[in-house]
Amino acid sequence: MNENTTHSRARAQRTTEGWAFLVESIRNHRTVGSIAPSSKSLANLLADPLLERAPRASNVLEVGAGTGSVTRVLLSQIPREGRLDIVEANAQFAAHLRRLVRGYPNLLGKQEQVRVHNAYVEQLATDRRYDVIVSGLPFSNFSPQQVEEIMARYFDLLRPGGTLTYFSYCGSRWVRTFLTSRPEARRQRDVKDLLQQYHNQYAIGCWTVWGNLPPAKVWQLRRPVDAVNASGVLAVQPNISR
Repeated sequence: MNENTTHSRARAQRTTEGWAFLVESIRNHRTVGSIAPSSKSLANLLADPLLERAPRASNVLEVGAGTGSVTRVLLSQIPREGRLDIVEANAQFAAHLRRLVRGYPNLLGKQEQVRVHNAYVEQLATDRRYDVIVSGLPFSNFSPQQVEEIMARYFDLLRPGGTLTYFSYCGSRWVRTFLTSRPEARRQRDVKDLLQQYHNQYAIGCWTVWGNLPPAKVWQLRRPVDAVNASGVLAVQPNISR
């Protein structure tokens, strides 16, 4: 297979995934928060905490993986001793992700380290703790209570010193504020205020990715190392008051 054929197939796959993403964004507002997959630059930045940990073994959790833009980057970086759990609530996307994992090159001998879960992260049954969590969930679509439950779940699943990375679209809240009802605008404001409290307490970095449709802001949050006691039990839960 020559290089031109490889590039042509890659372009065709991206086009197919783009249409699938658009269809599911219209069909399922709860699980899809955009009309297009994440760009390569956004995907790379979201996966950056895993690269920073290399070559150490890492347990990684990706939530809201969609058609796999970030998943591909994580698969290329996961060390032999690592683990990647992919959580996707949309059944169509979850099936696509399983096919992606089965056919992904360079996974020889590592297939058992990657698993796709068709579930909500709040309902994920696991006793595993993660060094890196990458979230692609559309928080702007959720109620403040849902966002609080998801964020609390993330911090419960993170190991002390672990990193959570997620993104939000630039300007989307202002657009919705002007185009929606007062209750919807209030919901958007409450979600933003809740996330801001997490930023104030746990954020270690924030970057804007202009090369994405639409432009996106990436946040990195870290669970404090001193949040565990001598027995290894979480001693301080995220103290987010509303």
